[in-house]
Amino acid sequence: MAAKTLSVFFLLGAIGDVAAFWRMECRGRTGLARIDPIMDAGVVSPHIHTVHGSSGFSLAATYDDLMGGSCTSCAVKQDKSAYWTPGVYFQDAETKEFDIVPQVGGMLAYYLLRGDNVTAFPPGFQMIAGSNYRRDYTVGDPYSPDPPQSDWAALKQTSQADLEQRAIGFNCLDYKKAPEGSLFRHYLPDKDFLDANCPDGLRLEMMFPSCWNGETTSPDHKSHMAYPSLVGNGDCPETHPHRLVTLFYETIWNTHAPDFQGRAGQFVISNGDPTGYGYHADFMAGWDPDFLQEAIDTCTNESGEIQDCPLFVNNGPLQTEQEQTSCQFDMPSILANEDGAAKNLKSLPGNIQIQSGPESATPGAGNVNSAISAATSWLGGVFGGSTSTSASSNPLPTPSSSAAGMSAASLPTGGAFIESTSASSSGDFNALAAPAAATSSSPTSSSAPPAPTTTSAPAVISQPGVSYEIVSTQTITNGAQVEEIVWMEPVVYVTEDPATTVTAGSPAVKAGRSLHARQPWRHQHHGRRS
Repeated sequence: MAAKTLSVFFLLGAIGDVAAFWRMECRGRTGLARIDPIMDAGVVSPHIHTVHGSSGFSLAATYDDLMGGSCTSCAVKQDKSAYWTPGVYFQDAETKEFDIVPQVGGMLAYYLLRGDNVTAFPPGFQMIAGSNYRRDYTVGDPYSPDPPQSDWAALKQTSQADLEQRAIGFNCLDYKKAPEGSLFRHYLPDKDFLDANCPDGLRLEMMFPSCWNGETTSPDHKSHMAYPSLVGNGDCPETHPHRLVTLFYETIWNTHAPDFQGRAGQFVISNGDPTGYGYHADFMAGWDPDFLQEAIDTCTNESGEIQDCPLFVNNGPLQTEQEQTSCQFDMPSILANEDGAAKNLKSLPGNIQIQSGPESATPGAGNVNSAISAATSWLGGVFGGSTSTSASSNPLPTPSSSAAGMSAASLPTGGAFIESTSASSSGDFNALAAPAAATSSSPTSSSAPPAPTTTSAPAVISQPGVSYEIVSTQTITNGAQVEEIVWMEPVVYVTEDPATTVTAGSPAVKAGRSLHARQPWRHQHHGRRS
């Protein structure tokens, strides 16, 4: 008798343990300006950034400058870090002019505590994620879902360049539908897709590397850090054995604003990138390291809400939304007359040219005179003389989508998934999901948080000759509900007798039929926001 294997896919939900994390709310934007003290320290940056955090941010900001800032646009006043990303613009197809896309709710910076012995950022620490000049996706088909993470090594897709490309997400928002998973899409959708499918805008996502070699920076501002093997979790390379906090940024842009409806055109990132592959983000630490380490060790409430961290609350109070949105940095005088939020701009700020690739972009034709003037202005600041004016950045506009009228605090908090799949031993975790904790024969500590309440998933009915293998997972959020989906593949062994027909001069012929079916099973888990 001959045996053959038939594969049938089922969808099985499984909720596991929860990794410690908190969401740092930075509802205010401290400025919108061509400033990047990491990549362009002391001079005007080629392209514009939306900036959150300490008011000590400047052209040549240092750790001491951030810590000395008079305010922060984040809810925890001890957080004087600086968080920044490029802005998003709309270009009209007819006039070729640009308008800034309204930003919704500031920024959320997730502090995900992944791995062992997570260490606080030291003074002077800085890093970037993403590649400004990338205009192509080289890890397979960008329009297809990522393969199961357990296959990445076999596909030779675990280099740092590969992992970096999968650390970017563009999440289409429609709060009336089931949400997309974080880091689900790695490219910027075109306007037709956004108009038809994303009435609540577009959420841009960036996962930072978390494996560290012990240096506060490096010549390229990147190589002192590395991604673990699964982007958001997994194993660190031997060259970067230490684990820092895993940072994950979310910013929402109202691409469905009335100003853009009925107009042909395209959305483009402020670095001249219409593809999204060149999206990037920067971070400069502005924490007292002892305070941050205590937060890492004690802010472990599974809700992820900063209000549930006694350290933050007892050393507060937490800042109100009004306090967060009122914090701004001083605009350097060289940029005082450049308003990146003005209507009908003739070019992207800095005269950045749009480059679609697929070849790598080249440095844009920015305003060289501005760069020279910026350098002169910086030297003047070092050796004396005024170099700044009051910040001219505008407050975040209120969108006119379905999110209009809501306070920033009431907006959906996004989807940095914090579930693990302890029922799985395959390692096929969502990029944002924490791997299951190692099992131990030791009794469970009585101080451990209780397991979350879940609804039961349908049981898999055991059948003779069937074994189930987990092939991939997906996690999605919708408001206060977190849902994790695990794809399991039953391998069905069928034994059959080959039918043999004897004819003159004809060999034996074997016939067979393969059957395939798919059935969705879901396991939902309520009362949690992510």
